[in-house]
Amino acid sequence: MTDSTRLNPAEEIVLGRDFMTLSQHVLSQFGTFSTESYDLSALMGRIGLAGKTIARHLSRAGLVENVLGVTGEVNVQGEAVKNMDRYANRIFLRAFEQSGLICRLASEEMEKPYYIPENCPIGRYTLLYDPIDGSSNIDVNLAIGSIFSIRQQEGNDESGEALDLLQSGRKQIGAGYILYGTSTMLVYSLGNGVHAFTLDPSIGEFILSQENLHIPTKGSIYSINEGNFWQWEEPMREYVRHLHCQSGNTARYSGALVADFHRILFQGGVFLYPGTVGHLDGKLRLLYESAPLAYLIEQAGGRATTGTQEILDVVPKELHSRTPLIIGSLENVKVVESFLQK
Repeated sequence: MTDSTRLNPAEEIVLGRDFMTLSQHVLSQFGTFSTESYDLSALMGRIGLAGKTIARHLSRAGLVENVLGVTGEVNVQGEAVKNMDRYANRIFLRAFEQSGLICRLASEEMEKPYYIPENCPIGRYTLLYDPIDGSSNIDVNLAIGSIFSIRQQEGNDESGEALDLLQSGRKQIGAGYILYGTSTMLVYSLGNGVHAFTLDPSIGEFILSQENLHIPTKGSIYSINEGNFWQWEEPMREYVRHLHCQSGNTARYSGALVADFHRILFQGGVFLYPGTVGHLDGKLRLLYESAPLAYLIEQAGGRATTGTQEILDVVPKELHSRTPLIIGSLENVKVVESFLQK
């Protein structure tokens, strides 16, 4: 290489980072050129495409129709469906139709899995996802996200019963989320660390921004909806009273799980969504929210529990099972458990 073509060390680092796209990074995780590595690289690329499409649509909220507001429908969870919920769900479906990668998709917004017969002879994976997490934030322009989980396809499942999905989160082979905020970020793991990518709109690619994330062992942030204080069981109330009496603690709660989890992952602390009186299983869906984030947090050196059981060991009773969630830094989760075990 001649002096005229040689870059300085800082320029080489920047250029190397800019060429580490999401799909390329997935390939590098395997270190081989196997069919599995190419399939998962393509699969993550399609998830990235769905995220970019949703981010583009969100960026025009308030300027075009069918971004803000509700549809007037109610989903399988008994919740009002936002226009963006329906749009984002359809984007994920379209991203994988005729892809040959995914045989079946299961979503928080659909009663049963979406089966793609033409993909199933070769499609080896199932994608579970929450297309829009924190949709109540959309109309006030706050951060929201998408959550996804990847599992090995087992059988054809033409009946739509999805009994093979009623297994613990240890069956996941990958998970992640997309955060639509100041910038659009995609964070994922395929069982070899947690890695963060930031969307560069100028080239339309997710570029590696942080590799091998590790959550701090302890943090000062706690994230919980204290509006539910009197609906919690007494041990959880006692824990929050304890926090109020300790100096240095900081409460942060946005109403969007992805946004709150992202802060905890990067800065340390604990996110809590406990059960309430009459609803001891809580609000969060195990397969679409709790288990994927538990997979990530364990890869990053943290923990996720219901308070009595590791989240990744919980076996759902049905496709839309709910679970309490305590997730974050090792020391913070340990303190929560000390109160719950009383």
